[in-house]
Amino acid sequence: MVKGKGFMSKLLLIIGALFTVSLTTAMLQAEEQAEPVALVQEATERMLQALKDNEEQLAEDSSIIYGLVQDILMPNFDFDKMSKLALGKNWRKADVEQRERFTEEFRLLLVRTYSTAMLEYTDGEIHFLPFHDDLEKKKVKVRMEILQSGGPSIPMTLSMYLNKEKAWKVYDVKIDGISLVTNYRSTFATEIRNDGMDKLIERLASRNEKVKA
Repeated sequence: MVKGKGFMSKLLLIIGALFTVSLTTAMLQAEEQAEPVALVQEATERMLQALKDNEEQLAEDSSIIYGLVQDILMPNFDFDKMSKLALGKNWRKADVEQRERFTEEFRLLLVRTYSTAMLEYTDGEIHFLPFHDDLEKKKVKVRMEILQSGGPSIPMTLSMYLNKEKAWKVYDVKIDGISLVTNYRSTFATEIRNDGMDKLIERLASRNEKVKA
């Protein structure tokens, strides 16, 4: 079931929180983990350290967070694949230029939403669940819970795949079984149906101006 804008805002806030909450002591050491899990843990630790190292600068200029997110977190995502999934059938209808423009604006949209979440959400811990997937299949699920003080735990799943360069990349995120890509697909499909692909890209570009600055 596709949720509304309120749910999407909450979903993005929780996703951003993945890289700002503390790691639980129950987590295994990186060398004992499957590679995809270790990559997520490493990115989390690097982001936590970057936020700590830049605490004073961020207090003076919060826009610094955009660069940190792009350098540390975004390399772990496959935006071409995510863009294709988020547009669904509209990807096939788009021309090459529209696909390139959309992919770049979609990437910046995620940079913006992750950055906002990181500046606002710091209460919680991450607990990684046991990993049982077969790496040979080249598609895995990294499952975890965000433990909140005074609230229920929030299940999260990162869908990852092994690309041609033998690197594990995230292509979807699920909260309580609800897919980030699926929610965007519904939103984007409505906007495209009402106003067309170019108008959607223009709106995204307008919202992303702060990230580009």
